Amino acid sequence: MSSFSVAVKPVVERPSRLPADEEAVDLSESIDYTAPPSRQGRKISASADNGGTYELHPLPEYFTERARRPSVLRNDSTADTITLKDLVPERSLPVLEDAHLKSRIATATSTGVAIPAIHHRAQIVESERSKSYRRQANLQFAAVCWCFFLEGWNDGTTGPLIPVIQESYHINFAIVSLLFVFNCIGFVLGAGTNIYLNERYGLGKIMFIGSLFQVVAYAMESPQPPFPVMVMAYALAGFGMSLQNAQGNGLVGSLKEHKTTKLNMLHAAYGVGAFVSPLVATHFSYERHWSYHFIISTGIAISNSVVLALVFRFKTQEVLLAEAGQAPGESDAAGSRGANLYSSILNIKAVHFLAFFALIYIGTEVTLGGWIVTFIINEREGGKSAGYVSSGFFGGLTLGRLSLIWFSKKVGEHRVIFVYTLLAIALELTVWFVPSIIENGVAISFVGLLLGPMFPILVVHATRILPAWLLTESVGWITGIGMSGSAALPFITGLLASRYGIRSLQPLVVSMMCTLVGVWALVPRTRRVD
Repeated sequence: MSSFSVAVKPVVERPSRLPADEEAVDLSESIDYTAPPSRQGRKISASADNGGTYELHPLPEYFTERARRPSVLRNDSTADTITLKDLVPERSLPVLEDAHLKSRIATATSTGVAIPAIHHRAQIVESERSKSYRRQANLQFAAVCWCFFLEGWNDGTTGPLIPVIQESYHINFAIVSLLFVFNCIGFVLGAGTNIYLNERYGLGKIMFIGSLFQVVAYAMESPQPPFPVMVMAYALAGFGMSLQNAQGNGLVGSLKEHKTTKLNMLHAAYGVGAFVSPLVATHFSYERHWSYHFIISTGIAISNSVVLALVFRFKTQEVLLAEAGQAPGESDAAGSRGANLYSSILNIKAVHFLAFFALIYIGTEVTLGGWIVTFIINEREGGKSAGYVSSGFFGGLTLGRLSLIWFSKKVGEHRVIFVYTLLAIALELTVWFVPSIIENGVAISFVGLLLGPMFPILVVHATRILPAWLLTESVGWITGIGMSGSAALPFITGLLASRYGIRSLQPLVVSMMCTLVGVWALVPRTRRVD
């Protein structure tokens, strides 16, 4: 059988002459007939009443086959392949220079036409952007970690050098404690100044300025200057570290992804610096020119300044977060910025509780790291190698900030502070009452392990209960007040040691740890919404 098509012309009024572009006749109806194979196309006449002449044509064979067996063509493996070029103009995507992407085509077959995804290149651009964002975010985080490494290096230096400083300058415990006091004064001044500078200069410039203060401070300490100059250098170093500490914590605390993990890693970088520094300082404590240790500190500080300048390029935190792929959030809202920042911060009760907790915590940490060497030498008859006990403490601090993240999350970050503190108190009691160098050294390392996660938990908790638009300034204020503890408690330890001996260190540390428990109980669990 063969098929015929009848084209039926509708009855319409036609112009006497068609335009040149209308020579083809449009047919409004098409009727298919099936005829025997022997029949050929034929012409049928009709009157004007029924529309004129009809002409029958045989239909192609495949139309009939397709109508009867549509699956045949779908399964035909010999179908031609049609290649379609990318529909997106290449000039609209200057980011992509890869020749492979430019020559990408979509394949369509009659077995199942694959329509080219018009937005596939836009998706690739987005993927490339994501990689660029991650790369920039990693660079920023690495720069802040290097900055905190230097801060840890600074804090780990003093403890092993205290005996040789006392010997070189012929001073007692109370006088040598002035190093901690002036370091703290610089830190507190930096915390107050940071609030003012943050509104005017932004993160990039402030961190670079802070790094320059450290370079100057270590350069002053390198030639073993008179003790008053050494004290002033400690104040300058404290001021510079305060600016960098506040901005670094504020930047990482403002992240929306992996904030807790990165804060722990950030403060672990501090612990690494505090762990390595006593190892180097202990070596220099045997030398006549012990102050040459600060030449190494100067070199690290210079590298820190270079890294901060290259990575942050003196830009504000908002711009840096945008370059890292983070959309502006509440912290970028301009509406609240007009208020007095100092009064806004001081009107939040949680800030005071967190600041007081930081004061006791940082004071306890620096007191143990700074005075434990003297305690081991005088009370346990250890030699100058007792400086390695300080490294053990800061090594435990570092390890705790990395290895206890999972445990803190499982128990609950607010609740786990009580667990860590009570265990640390128990270990500190063994240091107090067990006269063994080995036991004391091991116990101090585990105390560092338990104290390690506390400050990162404090910063994370601050990001949850404090307004986001005040976060950087608030964290700067909290750490600034906290650093006052790094002077107050070591200075009190020095005064007590001058009167009662260095054995007074352990009762003071235990009492401060008990205070931590009480203060943390006052810190709110959630943010209060007025």
